Amino acid sequence: MRFTPQFLEELKARLSVSEVVGRRVKLKKAGREWKGLSPFQQEKTPSFFVNDEKQAWFDFSSGKNGSIFDFVMLTEGVEFPEAVERLAGMAGLALPAPTPDAAQQQRHRKSLYEVMELAAHFFSDTLASRLGARARGYLADRAISPATQVKFRLGYAPGERFALKEHLGKAGVPVPDMIEAGLLIAGDDIPVPYDRFRDRVMFPITDARGRVIAFGGRALEKDVPAKYLNSPETPLFHKGDNLYNLAGARSAAHQGAPLVVVEGYIDVIAMATVGYTATVAPLGTALTENQLQLLWKMAEEPVLCFDGDKAGHKAAWRAADLALPHLLPGKSLRFALLPEGQDPDDLARIGGRAAVDEVIGAARPLADVLWSREHGAGSFATPERRAALEARINELTGAIRDEVVRRYYRQDLGERLRQAFAPAGGFGSGRGGFGGRARSDSPGGFAARGSFSLAAGRMPSRPGRPAGPGSASWLGRQPYQVASPDLVASPIMRGQRTAVSRREALIVQSLINHPWLLSDRLEEIAALELAHPEAHRLRAGIIAAYANVHQHHPDDPAAQSERLRAELVAMGLTEHLQRVERAITTKDVWGAQPGAAVEDVRATWHQLVALHRQWHSLLRELKDAELALGEQSSEANFAWLRDVKQRLADVEGTEALIEGFGASSGRLQRNM
Repeated sequence: MRFTPQFLEELKARLSVSEVVGRRVKLKKAGREWKGLSPFQQEKTPSFFVNDEKQAWFDFSSGKNGSIFDFVMLTEGVEFPEAVERLAGMAGLALPAPTPDAAQQQRHRKSLYEVMELAAHFFSDTLASRLGARARGYLADRAISPATQVKFRLGYAPGERFALKEHLGKAGVPVPDMIEAGLLIAGDDIPVPYDRFRDRVMFPITDARGRVIAFGGRALEKDVPAKYLNSPETPLFHKGDNLYNLAGARSAAHQGAPLVVVEGYIDVIAMATVGYTATVAPLGTALTENQLQLLWKMAEEPVLCFDGDKAGHKAAWRAADLALPHLLPGKSLRFALLPEGQDPDDLARIGGRAAVDEVIGAARPLADVLWSREHGAGSFATPERRAALEARINELTGAIRDEVVRRYYRQDLGERLRQAFAPAGGFGSGRGGFGGRARSDSPGGFAARGSFSLAAGRMPSRPGRPAGPGSASWLGRQPYQVASPDLVASPIMRGQRTAVSRREALIVQSLINHPWLLSDRLEEIAALELAHPEAHRLRAGIIAAYANVHQHHPDDPAAQSERLRAELVAMGLTEHLQRVERAITTKDVWGAQPGAAVEDVRATWHQLVALHRQWHSLLRELKDAELALGEQSSEANFAWLRDVKQRLADVEGTEALIEGFGASSGRLQRNM
């Protein structure tokens, strides 16, 4: 059987060399390569190297080298056709039918690649022309520079019905080929095929070798049926088998860049602009099994970065369920959620590399996602509900096919169950009422009764492994009730007992001076954890008064602010307002001041909320780390506590910019 070059390339794209070689040779990561002992010679020092980017292996002890086909032939003693058949079975790829016209089909596919390349050139040239002015303006508004446009080969499809069709026709491309490539819309009820993409910013989609196989188009008009439109399924393009920026990300991941998955084209470009060059996105659908396998060929633990809203949570859970059956030792996922209301594009443009580092650095393991979803699903106050939770967790872990990974998941989640429902020591399910005697209704969430102090050495004695980073639910539950000296001395606790912290004061001031923030951020504002009771009271008053304020002054922000202050005074909150004003000792945070531009207000709000959430999250983790160290004084637990304290110190340094301002204020506004 003669295999086409296309089929052999597809096999090499689906199977990494390390995956094939790793079935016979125990490999260890060595920089950008893998190394192991030669399968052809007896040796004690590894001289066998694998390079996935070059799709090759090298055995310096014997002088042998080659591709995956050579390796199978040499190690399994088979001829080339049988080696291809075995590798195709490993990749789950059907062998091509031995038909006389196979060569003709291969030539036709090559011509389709050429058609797509011509289309990509047409779109990029049009973007640079007079016709592309509006599209260039859109890209400039999204902070996508001309250099980045060229790097990602962005383009523009004119609004005319036959612009691309006529251009390709002049180049000699037959109309049937344009239709087969997905560039034209045709059908029995369409007498004259016409361009699929019109008046859209164009994003070329390439395969693993960098060849254009499809397009995504973003509409510039608001009233079109589909804001984003992708190419249909074609002989070149199967959306569930590809990823946007696959070729670029594969090369970057091989160089050591972290592999990150986001949801859209603009998000990928924004992430790459701030240095996350190994970022990819699914193509208009939820993550598929084939895409998951592509990710694991590039990295062992890709980070899935989703929006911080309900849709983002659901996407994370879907991906977790999808991955479970396919987990292998060392192969998993991590999950990073953005602040609510932001996507990766917002985060990268507003906060830059530092903000993205912060979110990606806080990514949580797959086990955390599963636990937080199941444990946060409702109350577990009865034995029957706790039994149902245990049954559900057993069901989830039973889906893991690999026996070793399944065993460790059952051990990990079983221990979380035991800790969540321990009868004493202040441990609580967070929603089921366990350990209720140690809970408190105080704003800071620290227990006045039943709490214990690490400084005093009073810790509950409990069997089981110590709590780790996974013991604190990623999506949020009640924190363990630990009030250590570090926490008591923290700025947020000082704020609770004395004055309003400047950060909380700035948050409240922003709402008072710019009440229109409540129009589209009401849920976010209501959910913020505010430590100081007066900040709580003012927020409640602002939310209660806003409907009346907006009704009287729907289009006048200044009048809204004035009316809101009057309403708060009428509620008896004059002293609260004065204390908030005294807590703000600078006027340099211009986004919180009256008369600030809308974009400055939004940017400042994003900065304040992100910092506020990070601070509270670290305080919860600090309590978990202190508790773990109290239970077991291991080096790992001590390192965890030290790491959390260092991150708190880093946040306090950023907090100092807000508290001190001066010459740093402009930088804060630009970079936070």
